[in-house]
Amino acid sequence: MKIATFNINGVKARIEALTNWIDEAQPDVALLQEIKSVDEGFPREIFEDKGYIVETHGQKGFNGVAILSKLPLEDVTRGLPGAEGAGREGVDDVEARYIEATVMGDVPIRVCGLYLPNGNPAPGPKYDYKLRWMERLQARAQELLSLEEPALLAGDYNIIPQHEDAARPDAWREDALFRQDSRDTFRRLLNLGLTEAFRSRQAGAGHYSFWDYQAGAWDKNDGIRIDHFLLTPQCADLLTNCWIESEQRGREKPSDHVPVWVDLAA
Repeated sequence: MKIATFNINGVKARIEALTNWIDEAQPDVALLQEIKSVDEGFPREIFEDKGYIVETHGQKGFNGVAILSKLPLEDVTRGLPGAEGAGREGVDDVEARYIEATVMGDVPIRVCGLYLPNGNPAPGPKYDYKLRWMERLQARAQELLSLEEPALLAGDYNIIPQHEDAARPDAWREDALFRQDSRDTFRRLLNLGLTEAFRSRQAGAGHYSFWDYQAGAWDKNDGIRIDHFLLTPQCADLLTNCWIESEQRGREKPSDHVPVWVDLAA
């Protein structure tokens, strides 16, 4: 089972790039972030015509996540558990950032697609919200781990885990993506017993999943790695490969992110 996570940065703005990628790459499952569309405005028919089941958790103009799957989906849920209260500013109930479903392959896989808050400017309320959101994600990860079943949490984490995950780490030192509290919280997530799929397969610097549109970042390879797959032990046992499809960034009208993939023996 080939699963990709892809922050598309606006499904309508990138529809040609996205459909071309789907046609070429043929993921069994695609977890999309930043669809920037309400559910009823998502161009689901385009993907259904290509054989995909489409589930979305959308929001007008911002955020939004989706699952495209060639395989049946069961128990679809929307929203990260543990929100502090509906209607309060900065609470996840009003931000569409999380969707879950079980992909019914030969081995069922619980997939959790997420778009973690950016958190800038930091410090400040947006950064506090990012850290609270990560604490809630940790609680959900603990629940998934307790089930002792194959599950993965994948998407745009807006976290640069280590220095080698940025071409210029010093430039990001005070950014919410690289502040020590962000990295420590991500590390606590891993320390629950999750496997960071890419680093389990590839060491060293120079591997990025995001290049800003400004200052010729792509041409200079001035990137960061912020799109991640975290796997439960039962899912990690199925992992056969993980890679970053960096060449997508050089295509016409690309997203500023590129797809990251796992291949599971499922």
